[in-house]
Formats: sequence, C-alpha cells, structure tokens
Amino acid sequence: MYNSNAADAAANTEAGSRVFVYEVVGLRQNETTDQMGYPIRQSGSVYMRVPYNRMNQEMRRIARMGGKIVNIQLLTVDGNGNGKAPAVAPKQEAAKAAPQEQKKAENKGKPMTQAQPKPEKAKHADVPVNTYRPNAPFVGKCLSNEELVGEGGIGTVRHLIFDLSGSNLRYLEGQSIGIIPPGTDKNGKPEKLRLYSIASTRHGDKMDDKTVSLCVRQLEYKHPETGETVYGVCSTYLCHLEAGADVKITGPVGKEMLLPEDPNANVIMLATGTGIAPFRAYLWRMFKDEEKAANPEYQFKGFAWLIFGIPQTPNILYKQELEELQAQYPDNFRLTYAISREQKNAQGGKMYIQDRVAEQAAELWKLIQQENTHTYICGLKGMEGGIDEALAAEAAKSGIKWSDYQKEMKKAGRWHVETY
Repeated sequence: MYNSNAADAAANTEAGSRVFVYEVVGLRQNETTDQMGYPIRQSGSVYMRVPYNRMNQEMRRIARMGGKIVNIQLLTVDGNGNGKAPAVAPKQEAAKAAPQEQKKAENKGKPMTQAQPKPEKAKHADVPVNTYRPNAPFVGKCLSNEELVGEGGIGTVRHLIFDLSGSNLRYLEGQSIGIIPPGTDKNGKPEKLRLYSIASTRHGDKMDDKTVSLCVRQLEYKHPETGETVYGVCSTYLCHLEAGADVKITGPVGKEMLLPEDPNANVIMLATGTGIAPFRAYLWRMFKDEEKAANPEYQFKGFAWLIFGIPQTPNILYKQELEELQAQYPDNFRLTYAISREQKNAQGGKMYIQDRVAEQAAELWKLIQQENTHTYICGLKGMEGGIDEALAAEAAKSGIKWSDYQKEMKKAGRWHVETY
C-alpha cells in the first residue's frame, strides 16, 4: 500500500539526511541479558548506521548496553549506490562531540528514582528506522512479481518480493519501505521516493530474514481536464517490474502501525484494498506455522478480527490464505468482507466497509472497550468518517462521547490509523 503523506514527511533536509557509521565495542549481547545481574560475554567491534537526527539517542542507548564508541565516520555513497561506507576521514564535529555525548549518555543510563516510560513506548524507541535513506538507498533485486486480482476483477494488484541479501535492512510488522522509481519528474529532477506498507513479517515470505514483500495496486485515473488516462509513476514501475531487476529501497519507517507484543491482545483490523498489506503481516505472524516455530516468544492467543472492504470477489487479495487461517483458527480469527458491488447494506445501497462496521458496531464497541484491544485502520482515507459515525452512535448508547474516548485510546496507543 502506497502512503503519499508519509512519503512527503520522509523528504530529507541537507542536515537530516546525513548518516554516520559508529564503531562500537563492549556491547552486551541483547536486551534480555542486559537486564540480568551476572557478568556476560561482551562483543567485539560492531558497526552501526546512525542518522544525524538520532545520534544522541543512539549514544545513550549504546551506553545503556555497556558499549563504547571508538570511531565515527560519515557515510557516503559508493559508485554502486548501495549505501556502503568507504574508508573516509571521521567527521570532525561528530568525533569531537562523541566523548562528551558518550559521558552524558553514561550518566543518563544510571538507575533513576523517577517514573520510567511505559514498556511499549520504550520499546518503540528501538524500532529500526531509516537504515537506508534516499541519498544512499539499498539496491535490492526483484525475486517475484505476481498478480493478486482474480479473473474478472478490477484493476491490477501485484505481490512483489525483494531480495535484501547483503543489506542491513531489518523491519517490523506495520512498517513501510520507500521505493525510488527510475527516471526524472516533470521538472527534470530525480523521482522522489514513494512509501509502501510492508506485507511480510520481519522474517520475510521465505522465512530467511533476507526478503521484504509489498502489495501494490497500479494507480490509474482520468485527467480531470483532458480526460486522458494517467498512470502512477511508481506503482506502474513496480507492477511491471521483472524478476531479477534492480530496485532502490529506503527505510524502514513508521511506528504508528506496530503490532502489540502482547500475545493475548485483541486486534481489530479495518482495511480497504491494498490496505490489507500490514494486516497480512500481522496475521502471518500470529497464525502461520512457520512463523510460530520461528517466534517461540510470541504465540498469539488473543482474538483478531479483519473487516475487509473490496469492490467484488475477485478483488479479495490473499483470499485463499485468509480463509484457510479462519478455518484453522475459528476461535482466534474472524474474517468479514464488505463487497460493495455484490452486497447490500441495511438501506439497500452498496455495502462499504463503514456499513459493515455499523452492522457489527455493538460487538466491535464491546471489544474496543477492553484495555488489551488495539484497533487499526488502513486504506482509503474516506472510510474514516463512516467508521467514526458508526462507533459514535454505538458509544452514545452507553452515554459515552466517541471523540473523547477515541482521543484516550490514541494516547494509550490503542488506536492506529494509516490512510491515503
């Protein structure tokens, strides 16, 4: 799913786009051992890519993990454009600032008596972000490009898998990556990146931690003045990308749509079209056998409910796999369609996702009031108003003002929206 708003927000400034390589020694093994009281083995040199605007934050994190920064270098792009850092003289101001910031970070890492941040908020600080930037993208390869729309369906939607071998790109479910299409825009400048929601789990579709998948619809519309058919630049590029072709990848980005780590959480997912992308990643992580085997620390026991809006049956993306999961886990996964051109709402009109939410509002509202329920909306921006209207009417029956309740859920990190 392409997110234009997020893509605009990811545009670099000259300062913000700088990336540095930290050489770090003495890191503890992981977060778990970091919290244990006995001595543990420490690592040798570790090289970390750090954006300019995260330098202080990373220094503090390194200090908390017992590490020491021994060198800082400015990352430059090599001739192959793969974001690699050749041997360069250390950036003087960064190197000068390192000891002072490291000392501050060590002091900040000492035990404190004041209240600490909530666990989930603290974990979000360690989410991988901007490992690769537009000025130094990773050049991956397209492994496959398959059609998702069935015969007789509307438009074209492709499932693409990219090879990340040789990169440092790691991501979590709910994040996005940027794609930089080749060529120049109407002003003769290089095309800007477009962001797309990741459709695979952190392990990738091949379960080898070396791939990332996207779900992309080719954008097509009529020019309002000329009536000419216009095709989206990046979506057309991706939908026609051949296996083996190079592709420039940036990111990952995004913390809004992260899946809660609580395996007992309830997860409501409201999607239209390619908004299914992050929810595919969620559901695969929750229910796929190979994912369960790879994630012994995350064995989902909560309840997941996907309400999926599409125009007609051939446009149900990942239909077979979704229905197999529902059949296999009927107590943990509920799948509900809103098929606008085939189903009717209560008023006899087309059944859009907001109509299905209104139909199921009582049950949804009951679920939403549970503190371990997270609600996610992904897809067309136009559906938000109808969803709010339906839930507001149901909340009012309990004497609750929906807008106020929704604000509290957002503050608690239980209401997540990514629309376009």
